[in-house]
Amino acid sequence: MIRTHVLICGGTGCTSSGSMALKDTLEKELAAKGLTEEVKLVTTGCFGLCALGPVMIVYPDGTFYSMVKPDDIPEIVEEHLLKGRPVTRLEYHEKTGDHHAVTSLSETVFYKKQHRVALRNCGVINPEVIDEYIAVDGYQALGKVLTEMKPEDVIQTLIDSGLRGRGGGGFPTGLKWKFAAASQNEKKYVCCNADEGDPGAFMDRSILEGDPHAVLEAMAIAGYAIGADEGYIYVRAEYPIAIHRLEIAIAQAREYGLLGKDIFGTGFNFDIQLRLGAGAFVCGEETALMTSIEGNRGEPRPRPPFPAVKGLFQKPTILNNVETYANIPQIILKGADWFASMGTEKSKGTKVFALGGKITNTGLVEIPMGTTLREVIEEIGGGIPNGRKFKAAQTGGPSGGCIPASLIDTPIDYDNLIAIGSMMGSGGLIVMDEDNCMVDIARFFLDFTVDESCGKCTPCRIGTKRMLEILDKIIAGKGELEDLDRLEELAHYIKSASLCGLGQTAPNPVLSTLRYFRDEYVAHVVDKKCPAGVCKHLLTYTIDPEKCKGCTACARVCPAGAISGSVKTPHVIDAKKCLKCGACMTKCKFGAIEKK
Repeated sequence: MIRTHVLICGGTGCTSSGSMALKDTLEKELAAKGLTEEVKLVTTGCFGLCALGPVMIVYPDGTFYSMVKPDDIPEIVEEHLLKGRPVTRLEYHEKTGDHHAVTSLSETVFYKKQHRVALRNCGVINPEVIDEYIAVDGYQALGKVLTEMKPEDVIQTLIDSGLRGRGGGGFPTGLKWKFAAASQNEKKYVCCNADEGDPGAFMDRSILEGDPHAVLEAMAIAGYAIGADEGYIYVRAEYPIAIHRLEIAIAQAREYGLLGKDIFGTGFNFDIQLRLGAGAFVCGEETALMTSIEGNRGEPRPRPPFPAVKGLFQKPTILNNVETYANIPQIILKGADWFASMGTEKSKGTKVFALGGKITNTGLVEIPMGTTLREVIEEIGGGIPNGRKFKAAQTGGPSGGCIPASLIDTPIDYDNLIAIGSMMGSGGLIVMDEDNCMVDIARFFLDFTVDESCGKCTPCRIGTKRMLEILDKIIAGKGELEDLDRLEELAHYIKSASLCGLGQTAPNPVLSTLRYFRDEYVAHVVDKKCPAGVCKHLLTYTIDPEKCKGCTACARVCPAGAISGSVKTPHVIDAKKCLKCGACMTKCKFGAIEKK
């Protein structure tokens, strides 16, 4: 008889930290102690606290173990699983006041303000076992739709719910489905965008790894609503765990009669195929994605006609991203009013964010729309580590913008983010502190866009390259004030003339940093200084003679021979020879070397 369940995270983050080694070790220890009939081991999807991996949770008591190593397993088995005494030193400790206290998972600051809808099953079920999905109401929404609702009822439910596309554009999902349903054609398609190319974004990957059946069920519902019998999931080839679990889920759904012919005996046919993307950022754009599925080079097409009229293989098509689909079964089961009760007036429901950068709790969070940036960073995220100050947050990836500390109380929703020069995007949220240079950040994202531009339209192909050249010039200390005007002028031309949404939003990181951090640009251009001490060409390394002990460590590590001085006497750096590599600063034990 099973008395204890041990859940081990099998998502990419924890797997890379060694969670599968934990599983193997645990299986051996359980067998050695004769506990295999009493303790059930379950591999799940992401729990969210990626910074603490590998993560393990023991039920029914809910003990949350973090950063577990294989060497810790014998102690956990002996003390906790055999004797019922949790191993306190391995439990997740949340800092409260001046001491560390063991906190129940649901009461931790990280989870307390979250509301999991799209992530509801991640870290709860084994994603490779369809029975576990069915046990938590899986495929009930599809059954309800096929036996109790008309296609137009499904679409109206989504319209009433206020669900907007979670892939970045924020277009009303029900309205998109309504347009496709109205298109008259003997063949239609349902597509899922699981390409997820934004730097720092891993929301869709985690859903596919932790709850793949939710996406399959939602796509079948979409097929019924618009009159389609075939679907495609376009997923990055760099997501091997997600692909593996999708393949298992599709096979299981077919075996159970939940995909394929005559689903639930209703005469409705729907099946799904996988298509692997090669990592092209532009294939996150809907028409480029469809062009790639067709076997052609992934490039966007002019719109109109829109995909709802002429999409995949020139047939009416709807495309939603993974997170959007993950919400739909719950909307069908719990009703439009339930979903619309969360969030703000124009942005309903919740949003999943991949929280990363200079933040204590990196990981995956799902919050109601309207939650402020301050709540996410200071409470859920645990604040900025090492006593540093919050400087900015980047949302929307290369298509988004940087939000300054002065706007930290902004409620997060589609309209608010656009109003302040950023955008929701797919959900990457990168936190920056005072040690980040905003000119360098703008250059980083623009460099990514230049590299990923498909090159089909001139404004994006040439314009972003010219912008990058100007930023390179500024960072090298050769900028002029006129360059700032040229940047803004180019940005506006690119936004207005690019073919697709990716080109149209490419200048956003530059425009937002110019808007909120113009003083940093001016310092680079006029003072030839990088206030954050990041831009290599604008740095000068010096040795404080009062702190230097003359240990010669810096001189011995300098690759250019730029440091001179005798033993036990202050050393000096020759600025003309200095490569500004920082090796001396890293080596110095006395804090005598400064960069200005």
